[in-house]
Amino acid sequence: MSDSCKSCPSSGSGCSPDSCGQKPEDVKLKKVLSRIKHKFVVMSGKGGVGKSTVASNIAVALSLAGKKVGLLDVDVHGPSVPRLLAMGGQKPHFGEEVIEPLPWSKTLSVMSLGFMLPDKEQAVIWRGPVKMGLIRQFIQDVAWGDLDYLVVDCPPGTGDEPLSTLQLLGQDARAVVVTTPQGVAVDDVRRSVSFVRQVGNEVFGIVENMSGFVCPGCGQTHDIFTKGGGEALAREMGVRFLGRIPLDAEVVRSGDEGYPFLKVHGDTPTGKAMRTIIEPMLALG
Repeated sequence: MSDSCKSCPSSGSGCSPDSCGQKPEDVKLKKVLSRIKHKFVVMSGKGGVGKSTVASNIAVALSLAGKKVGLLDVDVHGPSVPRLLAMGGQKPHFGEEVIEPLPWSKTLSVMSLGFMLPDKEQAVIWRGPVKMGLIRQFIQDVAWGDLDYLVVDCPPGTGDEPLSTLQLLGQDARAVVVTTPQGVAVDDVRRSVSFVRQVGNEVFGIVENMSGFVCPGCGQTHDIFTKGGGEALAREMGVRFLGRIPLDAEVVRSGDEGYPFLKVHGDTPTGKAMRTIIEPMLALG
């Protein structure tokens, strides 16, 4: 071993020419990410747009298509993925150096801070550096294995969580930005598109959620929140419009009761709209 190798921080931890001079934790993160083909960060500049519902249904849809998928919830202050997938009360297994993600199915693994909180009433009062450390741990220390897709559900805004997530995942991570049609939401989401570009990542596309309400009685569509705001934003910003999802009472019920909408109602107009969103993702191979 050369003198330079003896002083290398990676010495004795699987040092190689590719990792020489890197910190052991950076080497570990790189190895984990090398086993993930596609990374999607679902985000929005506006709260209450149904981002977690979209993220969880994207992950489920990809897994039902036969892909190996990981779903990571990095919403530290309001982790909702465990409830959306009826996984509340489950606890991950902590090994010596790894955390085992919880299986939703044979092809979908899930990790969230919500699995670790002692009760649902406990507030998480953390500053930025602590949150950043947790997100890094959830990426590099969770035994994700070989994944076709990693879907990350971020909290609203352009703060610590989405910034840390994109920086840790690298510039090949793509953002899926969720909005509702009305102008007050689109204004905030426009900032999300700019944020992703400033960080150096690709905006894969925009989803317009709660776009029209289909009356279960008469079948007519009523544009409660107007319509087309997300599609217009996609044209304005020069990004792909992935599709619109109507406001559907069954989507609300599925989230409250903890079953993925697409698994039960995949053949409904709303289900077909959700499946349209993942077609460009599946086309990546």
